[in-house]
Amino acid sequence: MSIEGNSRFQRKMEIRAKKQPGCRILVVDDEPSILEVVKTALETLEDYQVSTASNAASALDVINGAEKPFDCILLDIQMPDMNGIELLRQLRVIPEYTETPVLMLTAMSDRKYIDDAFVEGATDYVNKPFDFLELRSRIKCAHSLVQSRREAEKSMQCASDLKCKLETIQQMDFEDPISLKGLKNFLRYIEFDNYAAQLARRKMFGSQAISVILQDADLFYHHVGCEGFREAIQDVASCIQGAADDMDFVFSYRGSGVFLVILHGRKVTDSILGTVTLGEMIGAQLRQHVTDERVEVLVGEPVSMRLLSRSNATGALKRAIDCAKALEAEMRKNDYAKSFDFDRDYHRQKTGKKRVYERVLRELFGEDNYLNVE
Repeated sequence: MSIEGNSRFQRKMEIRAKKQPGCRILVVDDEPSILEVVKTALETLEDYQVSTASNAASALDVINGAEKPFDCILLDIQMPDMNGIELLRQLRVIPEYTETPVLMLTAMSDRKYIDDAFVEGATDYVNKPFDFLELRSRIKCAHSLVQSRREAEKSMQCASDLKCKLETIQQMDFEDPISLKGLKNFLRYIEFDNYAAQLARRKMFGSQAISVILQDADLFYHHVGCEGFREAIQDVASCIQGAADDMDFVFSYRGSGVFLVILHGRKVTDSILGTVTLGEMIGAQLRQHVTDERVEVLVGEPVSMRLLSRSNATGALKRAIDCAKALEAEMRKNDYAKSFDFDRDYHRQKTGKKRVYERVLRELFGEDNYLNVE
C-alpha cells in the first residue's frame, strides 16, 4: 500500500466505523474530573456505553467482571501504583484484549512514553488537552480497524478448518501491508502512521526515515507465490530487527516489498552511516539466515524528519521510499547497460574473428575466391 493510498484507507475505515453499532468503552484515569468529562462527552456525541476506572487495579477488576470484553479502552499513563503502559502490557496478554484498540489519553509528551506505548501495543496516542470531536474520530478509526483485523483472522481460522480452500483464502495481494509476528519495535501499518503523526504533533526533531525494499519484489512475488513472498518478507523483517537491534528505532512493513524505519538520535544515525552502513548490516544478516539467494534488499538514503506537521511527516516517509526506489531503478538501468555492453562486445569479437578468417583465405587463394563473388 502506497503512502498516497493511506488517506483512502483512512476514509474507508471511517465510513466502515459509521456502520458499526455503539461500542463499549472503558476509560482509565486517576483524575475524577477527566473521567466525568470524557464519559459525558462520548455518551453525548455517540451511542457509546462508557465505564470508568480510577486506577489500574480498578480497571482490571472492571475488565474481569464485565459480561463481555470492552470494544475500546482509553488509558492515562501517569497513575499511582501501576502506570498506563504497565497496564497496557498486562492487557495484551489477556486473550480477549490482544487486539482491542487502546488509545493512550495522556499529558505525557516525551518521546520515551510515545515509544514505550506503541511498542507495548497502543493503537493510538492522544495528548491532553484534546478535542472531543477528534477523539471521537480516532476512536471510530481504531475500532473499525480492529474489527477488520478480527474479520480477517476469523477468515484465516476458517481457512485452517477448510484445508481444501486454504490456498485461496490465504492469498495476499502484492500491495498488502501484512502484519508480522515476533518482532520487537515492529508497528503495523496504521499504528506506524499514528506514531509518526504523534511525533509531528509533539514537534520531535533529530529523527531520520530510511526505506528498506526487497529488490525486484514484484518479480519475486510472481515467481514464488504469496506464501513464499510472505516468508521472504518475514525473513527480511527479522534481519532488519537484528541489524538495528542496539539502535533507537521503530519500523513497519508498508506492502509491495517496502519497509520504513524511523531512527532516532543524531549519534545513532551518524554511526550507521559511517564505515558500516545499515544496508551492509542487513545484508550480512541476510547471508547468515536467508538461504534463497534471490532475496536481496536495497537501503535508501536517510531522510531527515524535521517534523513540523503531519503532512511534513508523511512527506518525509514518502521521500525515504522514493530514495530506495530510485536506487533500485538505477541498478536496473546499470544491469541493462552491462547486458548491452556484453552483447556489443560479443558481436565485435565474432566480427573480428570473421575478418581474420577472410584475410587468411585471401592470402591462400588470392583475390579470386568465393569471398569476392558478387
